[in-house]
Amino acid sequence: QVQLVESGGGLVQPGGSLTLSCVASGRSFSTYVMGMGWFRQAPGKEREFVAAINWNGGSKYYAASVKGRFTISRDNGQNTVYLQMNSLKPEDTAVYYCAARRSTGVAGRDVQNGYDYWGQGTQVTVSS
Repeated sequence: QVQLVESGGGLVQPGGSLTLSCVASGRSFSTYVMGMGWFRQAPGKEREFVAAINWNGGSKYYAASVKGRFTISRDNGQNTVYLQMNSLKPEDTAVYYCAARRSTGVAGRDVQNGYDYWGQGTQVTVSS
C-alpha cells in the first residue's frame, strides 16, 4: 500500500505562483517504479488530468491547459513529488490531487483509472 499526502495549497493572486508537494509513505514507491500524476477538480466539474511523471523523472507529460506554466518533478530520496505552478489563473482554482500508478508504460498516465492510489487533495484558489 502507498499513502499520499498533499500540501502547499492556498490562496494566490492571478499571475502568482504556488508549489504543491505530495509525500508518499508505505512501501517505497520508487522501488516499485511508480509513475506519479497530478489531477484537479473544480466545483461542479469532472476531475481532470494536470501532469504526470515517470518513476525516475525522465518523462513528463502535461495537459495543454497548463503546459508552459506548470512543472512536475520528483525527489525519490524524499519520496516526494512536486507541482510548481506559475502564472496562475482563476480557472486553475480547484482541489488538486496527487496519484500514484504501478504501471510503467505511458498508456493511462492521463486518466483517472490509470492510477492505483490517491491523496485526499489540497485546495488551490486563484483570486484577487
